[in-house]
Amino acid sequence: MERVDITILGRDYSLACAPEEKPALLAAVQHVSQLAGRIQGMGKISGNERIAVMAAIQIAGELLTMRAPDGPLGGLAVGDFKRRIVDMNSMLDSALPQETRTAK
Repeated sequence: MERVDITILGRDYSLACAPEEKPALLAAVQHVSQLAGRIQGMGKISGNERIAVMAAIQIAGELLTMRAPDGPLGGLAVGDFKRRIVDMNSMLDSALPQETRTAK
């Protein structure tokens, strides 16, 4: 594991990651730092904790609306995949006999 020192909103953090994961980690840090700085710059939200929560919500929204690449499921958002999996699990649960469902 490699130690990576970063700064977000003027606060220093030390993270550990595998050397091959470092470029992705640094890209994530840059994305979070930019979002947090933008939120802080708006001046409507104060406090690093609140800014961090707002940045996390924004990133989660980006992730859930991210589209799959071309292919059989191309164009579906990650959130759509999750909803479809939940729906399929519900259909399977309702199709199984009651005693099988309670054995989970």
